Amino acid sequence: MSQLFQIHPVNPQSRLIRQAVAILRAGEVIAYPTDSSYALGCGLDNKAAVDKIRAIRQFDRDHNFTLVCRDLSEIASYARVDNSQYRLLRNLTPGPYTLILRATREVPRRLQHPRRKTIGIRIPEHAIVQALLEELGEPLMSSTLIMPGEELPLNDAVEIRERLQHDVALVIDGGPCAAEPTTVLDLEEEGEPRVLRQGRGDASAFL
Repeated sequence: MSQLFQIHPVNPQSRLIRQAVAILRAGEVIAYPTDSSYALGCGLDNKAAVDKIRAIRQFDRDHNFTLVCRDLSEIASYARVDNSQYRLLRNLTPGPYTLILRATREVPRRLQHPRRKTIGIRIPEHAIVQALLEELGEPLMSSTLIMPGEELPLNDAVEIRERLQHDVALVIDGGPCAAEPTTVLDLEEEGEPRVLRQGRGDASAFL
């Protein structure tokens, strides 16, 4: 059965953060809160854990995975960003946005969109996520925790544990989230960003 850690959403307990990261480094999948909704996460290089997330979400092969990063400086290692894209990133992060960019060679091919060679990038404004990333020292491979056939993300840690107790090793209870997925913006093409999904982030400037 999944472990359940109750971690303070503003002042995360360092001991529990270290334990959570040890679970990630052991190749497991966790469920954790963000500034938009709960998400599934695993280590960037762990193929088995990525496959488990794919199975939980029942993704097709064209799904864009997301790398959750600490800050803008970390993005440059994983996505190709020109000056105009960088200015937009600076305005939108941290926040509830997923930004689709062309991936660099640092991103495993299995995480890239198979045809477009893109990757989702995200910098959440959430203390638990930032603490996890700081301890981990690299991005998290992540996906919004929306179950197949459902429209809204799961938002209650106890319910998540009950439903995914055999699929995730840890559920981090950081209290309720906004229960709304991120707004997804496609920045790959030249010109104005395309809104692929309207979520919690304000996309009115791009509509």
